[in-house]
Amino acid sequence: MVLFVHANYHYHSCGLETLASPLCIGIALDPVRASKSYYCKMTQDVEMKELLAPPSNSVSFNVPSTLQHLKEIASLIETGAYAKEVRRIVKAVRLTIALRKKLKTSVLFAFLNFALPPSSEALTKLISYLPKEDEHDMEVDTATSATQSPNKHSLPEIEIYCYLLVLIFLIDQKRFSEAKACSSTSIARLRSMNRRTVDVLASRLYFYYSYSYELTGDLVEIRGNLLSLHRIATLRHDELGQETLLNLLLRNYLHYNLYDQAEKLRSKAPRFEAHSNQQATPISFYLESCIPFLLQFIRILFCRYLFYLGKIRTIQLEYTDAKESLLQAARKAPVGALGFRLQCNKWAIIVRLLLGEIPERTVFMQKGMKIALRPYFELTNAVRIGDLELFRIVAEKFASTFSSDRTHNLIVRLRHNVIRTGLRNISISYSRISLADVAQKLRLNSADPVADAESIVAKAIRDGAIDATLDHANGWMVSKETGDVYSTNEPQFAFNSRIAFCLNMHNEAVRALRFPPPNSHKEKESAEKRRERQQQEQELATYIAEEDDDEF
Repeated sequence: MVLFVHANYHYHSCGLETLASPLCIGIALDPVRASKSYYCKMTQDVEMKELLAPPSNSVSFNVPSTLQHLKEIASLIETGAYAKEVRRIVKAVRLTIALRKKLKTSVLFAFLNFALPPSSEALTKLISYLPKEDEHDMEVDTATSATQSPNKHSLPEIEIYCYLLVLIFLIDQKRFSEAKACSSTSIARLRSMNRRTVDVLASRLYFYYSYSYELTGDLVEIRGNLLSLHRIATLRHDELGQETLLNLLLRNYLHYNLYDQAEKLRSKAPRFEAHSNQQATPISFYLESCIPFLLQFIRILFCRYLFYLGKIRTIQLEYTDAKESLLQAARKAPVGALGFRLQCNKWAIIVRLLLGEIPERTVFMQKGMKIALRPYFELTNAVRIGDLELFRIVAEKFASTFSSDRTHNLIVRLRHNVIRTGLRNISISYSRISLADVAQKLRLNSADPVADAESIVAKAIRDGAIDATLDHANGWMVSKETGDVYSTNEPQFAFNSRIAFCLNMHNEAVRALRFPPPNSHKEKESAEKRRERQQQEQELATYIAEEDDDEF
């Protein structure tokens, strides 16, 4: 009992962090020795602790620098190029996006000297694009990188990656003229390369090439280059490049309101049909590696294509197809792409209003979109009420917002829907009303409102929007009595459409089923026989081994 008291006393007096000290072990093993030399051991232990205890400031962690991260990415690209593994190239792109905010002129200067041979033309051009700032830091980094005796790379993948890195840095620094020159040089270099391991880097380079020209308002200058690049990507079976370039071309045409040219290109350009919601485009070469980051990138390309397709369909008055494409694009878009989903919802709201539908209130209350969708909420309220004056006030109030969203022309089309909704409310409320009162309730501001109201009512009756008759002699609109809807064929048509939808869904599900091969039962029997034969062979080998042991 005294033994453990001494041990605890030594623990508290010496201030050790554990009872497994040499003195405690000695106490536990030799109690007699401990009783004789306890105080001597205690003082020696304290002195030893003071000698061995490191200072608190001496502990340091070596955090890799941005330059070291870039060197690791370069080695990853080199390994992927030699092994022809696209997943490594994709991982390098993902890591580069994470380092994007940490890039500096000095770091890029040192990395370019590390990655490219000193006599290469690419090194000279890329250094000329970098801003001449932080020269002292550049010299220090160059000196430190030179002392490490790095390996010089001459792979095309490394060169294209250097172009991409410098281009991203120039765009982030808002040096658009240098970015345009760098992107043009990189695209000229890409034309001479036909390597599948470059496709991922090339697709990102295509995007920033178009983006740099879009920032300066010179998209029209590169339209011919994008068309030729799309043709080259098609001939080389670069499927990822085809998808990227097709989206860039559609964006180029829609930027200048060339919807007919965009539709001709979309209808004739080769595309890869979607198989399921989880797999946006079945690009066979890339999907074999099952890379989540690449699958997300391909899904983003497909979402952009759906958005551009929805805009084209909207302008061409194909509102049903446009609504489906826009809602699908908003649903498939990543959660972090708030701006893209916001644009999809804005266009989808306008399309649904043009179709005569009223979007639910939850559409306008989505997280992060409530303020941005406020103009469209007020516009929807005006269309729902059918108040033409309120619609005009909302359109004038948010004219700048609608113009920046490029939906002003579509809102002009909504005026007819507002008038039709208001006229439908009037026909339900009144059995007979004069055309002058109709013009007054619709708030038609024109030289001859009665004549305009008569033409509007006549067109609504012809289109079937209202069930009424027009008394031209007396200037009245006479509404017909609303009969029982179940006495008509409308319930039958609605029920028939629902049944057809369910049957079509069942047929598609049956077609999607996978059945076993016709001779699967024979293969199963042969597999069972094979297992029996292997078991017999294993028993025979065990019996032979036991006989050998007995003979020995």
